[in-house]
Amino acid sequence: MNKILLTSAMALVSATVAASPALAAPGNTATATGTATAVIVAPITLNHPATAALGFGRFTTGLGGSVVVSSAGVGSVTGEVTLVPGSTNSADSFTVAGDASRSFSIATTGGNVTSGATSMPFTTAASATTLSLSTTGAANFTVGGTLTVSGTAPAGSYTGSYTATVTYN
Repeated sequence: MNKILLTSAMALVSATVAASPALAAPGNTATATGTATAVIVAPITLNHPATAALGFGRFTTGLGGSVVVSSAGVGSVTGEVTLVPGSTNSADSFTVAGDASRSFSIATTGGNVTSGATSMPFTTAASATTLSLSTTGAANFTVGGTLTVSGTAPAGSYTGSYTATVTYN
């Protein structure tokens, strides 16, 4: 009788196991942990020395023309404009500081120099359009320009401004 009970119990367990759905091990889902990082770099700064300026020099207008100052500070004229003896031309200069060895771009605008009601337009050109900061995070560049001179501009001291912008690449 024990043998029949044991056989019946085993048959019952076998039937129950066979009738129950098999549960598969997980395999259609996986999870892992990712990593996030952030690096804050030094902001880029642009400084203009108080003693620096784009200097177009001293000249006579004649019937007009232009004064060109290279980014190296060398002056020349076109048309009937004539530099007077002792005139000095100068390129403007800027210093840049920021994240060491990082590349940056340079953009400059033009402007006007004005004396009273008279204005003369000028364009600018930086010594480079892209530079890299040194390993200590420093750089400098110069700016030259071209002043368009009207033959009717009266004698006087003319002043104006323009902007220079540096941006990390």
